[in-house]
Amino acid sequence: MPGVSARGLTHEERRQLAVNLTRVVTLYRSILDAYIIEFFTDNLWGTLPWAWQEALDGLNPPQLAALLLGMPGEGEVVRYRSVWPLTLLALKSTAYALAFTRTPGFQTPSEFLENPSQSSRLTAPFRKHVRPKKQHEIRRLGELVKKLSDLTGCTQVVDVGSGQGHLSRFMSLGLGLMVKSIEGDQRLVERAQRLDQELLQTLAKEEKRNPQVVQAGPRHPPHHVVRWVDPMALCEELLLPLENSAQSGARLLLTGLHACGDLSVALLRHFSCCPEVVALASVGCCYMKLSDPGGYPLSQWVAGLPGCELPYRLREGACHALEEYAERLQRAGPGLRTHCYRAALETVIRRARPELRRPGVQGIPRVHELKIEEYVQRGLQRVGLDPHLPLNLAALRAHQAQENRVVAFFSLALLLAPLVETLILLDRLLYLQEQGFHAELLPIFSPKLSPRNLVLVATKRPLGEAFSVLETEDC
Repeated sequence: MPGVSARGLTHEERRQLAVNLTRVVTLYRSILDAYIIEFFTDNLWGTLPWAWQEALDGLNPPQLAALLLGMPGEGEVVRYRSVWPLTLLALKSTAYALAFTRTPGFQTPSEFLENPSQSSRLTAPFRKHVRPKKQHEIRRLGELVKKLSDLTGCTQVVDVGSGQGHLSRFMSLGLGLMVKSIEGDQRLVERAQRLDQELLQTLAKEEKRNPQVVQAGPRHPPHHVVRWVDPMALCEELLLPLENSAQSGARLLLTGLHACGDLSVALLRHFSCCPEVVALASVGCCYMKLSDPGGYPLSQWVAGLPGCELPYRLREGACHALEEYAERLQRAGPGLRTHCYRAALETVIRRARPELRRPGVQGIPRVHELKIEEYVQRGLQRVGLDPHLPLNLAALRAHQAQENRVVAFFSLALLLAPLVETLILLDRLLYLQEQGFHAELLPIFSPKLSPRNLVLVATKRPLGEAFSVLETEDC
């Protein structure tokens, strides 16, 4: 999906982009704020302009991927079957033009061509216990952190929200960085420590088998700390230097791989408030978990714009995987009917208990193999209602006949969702710039592997032309 690069914008252009984004989000808030499971109960299709309904009605999933999302299947020729209204074409063009590009600037062959489960860019010891998506992420972010550390003269990397320590292990034992890992879950820390020892033993065995590739100097595994980081207060443990590093003149680099909700905000605050923190590389996620207020908006500029408010539903929608859904549309698999089935179930729930709205329905297996009435019966049981309630089969069949409309409306919302993510991340850039820091946003992961693929890189001093090193792919 095309878009705008944050790197190519001046400070004033970033501010103007925020103005444009708030205007567009306000204009189409009814689409962004809608819950697809209320498609029938709230007549969501009827909220669209009549001309839009005519253009979208009857489009099959591959046509929606190609015409609306701009992601045709391989070899597919894009052909409009009718003249679309200018307002719908303008929405499509605006969504493309104002969202930050999610396509990395480098083009290299896939690291999973030979084996879809093993990155060819990571050695076997660092792939063990790590899923392909995470292999890609730790390699790309780890290499960027190493370059940023070298450019800024950092003495220590702090990995916040480190989980099982996959990124920390790669940075310390794979790239030679001094790493402190901070994680609030004791069980994850204990597993990380076990994996550290397993990796150290594996590397020692490899060195015995191949003495000519012995690493120069001792290996330093990550130093793990169990600590919850309060997003509204400074964490002293985060700032303490490691025992085997210099106690004075510490220069810290903070990083977080998909730091959830307010945790990514905590990284920004520590960077801006603590002189010993000289660099930041943060990939955020779970925007719906941001505190309101406190987590957004952060910048004075965005906070002063009319329409800047982003309620829970908008922030939750910004976490969807646009590229992954486009591929599902291209395949036109039966799994796409899930939203339609769930929306039909909501109508039955509302009739039985009007006060019960949007209850959570635990995953019903093999939805695509069920008749709609079978799905509804299982869904009723999962929300604590009588699965043998009398059902209006004619109404359910009528809902099922609108499956493509449900998919079309959801695709519209997904088309707009990157604008919300762009506004959240742009607010963070402006927050740092308002304090005199240097901040950029780069697409670092393949969006098909990792949908939240934008890394915020910040430094206390300008890097100038050296910054371009961060945008390159290691050979």
